[in-house]
Amino acid sequence: MELFEELEGKIKGTNKTIVFPEGEDVRVLGAAVRLQADGLLKPIILGVTADIKKTASENNWDLSTVTVLDPATYPAADLDAMVASLVERRKGKLDEATARKLLNDVNYFGTMLVYMGLADGMVSGATHPTGDTVRPALQIIKTAPGSSRISGAFIMQKGKERYVFSDAAINIDIDAPTMAEIAVQSAATAKVFGIDPKVAMLSFSTKGSASAPQATKVAEATELAHALAPDLALDGELQFDAAFVPSVGASKAPGSKVAGQANVFIFPDLQSGNIGYKIAQRLGGYEAIGPILQGLAKPVSDLSRGANEEDVYKVAIITAAQALNS
Repeated sequence: MELFEELEGKIKGTNKTIVFPEGEDVRVLGAAVRLQADGLLKPIILGVTADIKKTASENNWDLSTVTVLDPATYPAADLDAMVASLVERRKGKLDEATARKLLNDVNYFGTMLVYMGLADGMVSGATHPTGDTVRPALQIIKTAPGSSRISGAFIMQKGKERYVFSDAAINIDIDAPTMAEIAVQSAATAKVFGIDPKVAMLSFSTKGSASAPQATKVAEATELAHALAPDLALDGELQFDAAFVPSVGASKAPGSKVAGQANVFIFPDLQSGNIGYKIAQRLGGYEAIGPILQGLAKPVSDLSRGANEEDVYKVAIITAAQALNS
């Protein structure tokens, strides 16, 4: 079954609610209306109500069953509760007046809906830079238990083949504990996408074949990841060919339960991860789905500003699927 057919089957009927802070954008509004019509999730669209209705009318979209919220006209009592919750969450880092000002920002408003349990996840980034989406999420939703930071994974898909590449989007340079965290996060992401995770901690060395601080870091990260998730099929340090090609894995890492059959690949830094997924995409013909943000207590997804309506539609499906496990 195609990936998104699988995800649609998982989320249909679960009534997950996803907030779209950029509801005035035609791509976002179009995707949200389709998601509601297809019965996949319940969208909450943020923005100026009159502008949203005008765009819907121009495109013959039915908003009768879609929730539209204008932060500027949000009921006073509900806004007061949101302000109080935000002040408490930030624990003395902002006062009431500053909190009210922040909530004029649709990303902060949308993030608070998720934090307060009024939405299950958020999709933003069509008109905002990544920082504007991620910053409120880190300040308010924060990381999940066991995670100290977020990371970004890509699902690489071609035909029936499906792999996870991580971190290829967020953390520029990482230490061994962070690499171990990312490995565990990525294994959880793999399960969302129907992948039984076999995790390879990648290096230019396999099992001590080279001596260098970079390889030592990966070996240490492997030990730490085993401590975090003892039952997880994970091994390292492994070169990519040892992780991926059965004959090479048997030769370079005999006895490994991962070598030669890995499907989750953890890169030692952002540079190699970003290069790796783009080589697979452009030379290998794999579809790169992501970045998928990992490590947050509740799912928030960051769109590319070049996204089209179909991209928004698919990212929302992914976000709803993540919400099933958050």
